[in-house]
Amino acid sequence: MAVPKQRRSKSRQGQRRMHLYLHRPTFVKCPHCSRSMLPHMVCTNCGYYRGREVIDVLKGISKKERKQKEKEIAKKEEK
Repeated sequence: MAVPKQRRSKSRQGQRRMHLYLHRPTFVKCPHCSRSMLPHMVCTNCGYYRGREVIDVLKGISKKERKQKEKEIAKKEEK
């Protein structure tokens, strides 16, 4: 079994771990509904990607949620 010859100091250990950190995800505004979303991904709110509808968001939701979503979309289109 490998055993280290000498103890690593705290500064050496920190230098080795310098690149081990979490990155904050980048968010962009959806051009269709102006909600924040991850870049190069389909918008989960409206289902659009690069100016065209990729997924039908209203398909898998309940009747009450669908009605609310349709009102929200109509309000956005008025503006």
